[in-house]
Amino acid sequence: MVSPYLKEMNGKKVLIVNEKPFLILAGEVHNSSSSSSEYMSGVWEKADNLGMNSVLLPVTWENIEPAEGAFDFSLVDQLITQAREYNKKIVLLWFGSWKNAQCYYAPSWVKRNTSRFKRAEVKKGQNFTKLEDFYEMPYTTLSYLCEETRQADARAFKELMKHIKEYDAEENTVIMVQVENEPGLQGAARENSDEADELFQSEVPADFVAFMKNNTASMAEDVKQAIKHGANEGNWTEVFGEVAAEIFSSYHVATYINTVAAAGKKEYALPLSVNCWLDKGQKPGMYPSGGPVSRMMEVWKFCADEIDVIAPDIYVPNFLDVCDEYIKLGNPLFIPETVTHAYAGPRQVYVVGHYHALGYAPFGFEDMGEEFSAIDSYLFGVETTDPLFKEPQDVQEYQWITRTLNELSPLLAHKYGTTDLQAVSCERKDQDSMVFGEYGIKVMMDSHMNSRRDGVCLALKIAEDEFYVLVNGCIIHPLSLDQKNPYVGVLSLEEGRFEAGNWKMHRRLNGDEVAIMRYEKPTLLRMKLYSYK
Repeated sequence: MVSPYLKEMNGKKVLIVNEKPFLILAGEVHNSSSSSSEYMSGVWEKADNLGMNSVLLPVTWENIEPAEGAFDFSLVDQLITQAREYNKKIVLLWFGSWKNAQCYYAPSWVKRNTSRFKRAEVKKGQNFTKLEDFYEMPYTTLSYLCEETRQADARAFKELMKHIKEYDAEENTVIMVQVENEPGLQGAARENSDEADELFQSEVPADFVAFMKNNTASMAEDVKQAIKHGANEGNWTEVFGEVAAEIFSSYHVATYINTVAAAGKKEYALPLSVNCWLDKGQKPGMYPSGGPVSRMMEVWKFCADEIDVIAPDIYVPNFLDVCDEYIKLGNPLFIPETVTHAYAGPRQVYVVGHYHALGYAPFGFEDMGEEFSAIDSYLFGVETTDPLFKEPQDVQEYQWITRTLNELSPLLAHKYGTTDLQAVSCERKDQDSMVFGEYGIKVMMDSHMNSRRDGVCLALKIAEDEFYVLVNGCIIHPLSLDQKNPYVGVLSLEEGRFEAGNWKMHRRLNGDEVAIMRYEKPTLLRMKLYSYK
């Protein structure tokens, strides 16, 4: 059996599992859910009820290596076995040196030995601080400059990947692995130890300087200007100016994680990802400095070539703007964490239809349908000023959307990278039309649907005049773009579903249902058009 891998199709990267394209329609569990296979029994059921084909779940360093050199993979095996029982795939999340920029999941033998496994000095000479701008949260993390920690983490990850290959290579239950979780340093833009100061004042590697100088086109504006006006050689400040501290951290965090990733990939070459806590326009240190945020993606592309996907955790209102930032440099969009409130379902439709994303996973999906508390939302980075914050996702709607996308996924994936698969969202009201050769579809939302904000429409062209359309919260109008035949008519309109790859019609629509194609709830259509003069 060939292990899962990424393949470029029509200029887009697609995940291939068992030699077929696979869309990750998933949810990420709460951090502690996967620490018990007994507890996970109920979680798998919830994933099944929501129509998910995959689950993202942590495997922690402290659990698999409780004593140095003594590995225990019994829980990993139990989780994989459970996934098979529920016919689910797994994206494993390696919580090693970092989880949310802290060292929560490092083993006790690492945490206790601060001389061997050094802590990052946010403030010089201190292994501990409180984050003044983050509820005075106690903060400590492992140093990204400590070689002992990096090698220990890499050895543990290597053994994990080796074991997964031995236990799962024939089944391909585990399809991708995330290396660490939201890595970086909070409280400062860079470490402030004597070692860090010395390195910061040392010469920047010449090959890295050359790469950054030659790849400014895609950079954030302040990063671009700093590099353009910086020296061609010298220490970090001389070369990178005002962004030097963050680039320094990114260089070392990315190099560290690449070492871990390379050790694991040598044993089992599954696709590997990293995720990030968004910068949200703040100063580095407010968010984890050194993490793979879009403004540092060029650094990560140079330093971490073993990483296949850089993935944003999105808990902000400008969801689509963030998606735009993470498709540069050929990076495939994968969203391992996002909100369960508001319109998680419609956003899943849009990222598949518009961005041709590898996958999508709301975090803490076990709680879908419930309201977030203000304190939990703050810790997760959710913007409580977002008007959607008060509206939980309707569970039945999410189930329908996910199952429908899953049923359509073979057709969808084969259209990745082409204009035959498009989508529009009410979150971008100025982009309300889709063009497919001689036909188009105009989508009317918001004012025509009682100011609904969950309008979305995905259209998949299957013939020159025929489409599958997944629509919710809007009115659709077919268009003819043929100047010789400017008028359009509907030859057939069916409402239905897919079963085992075959279209099953619920009812054939005509009359009033064709005169005004208005859909108040998620609906899948098969539409055949004709044009005339």
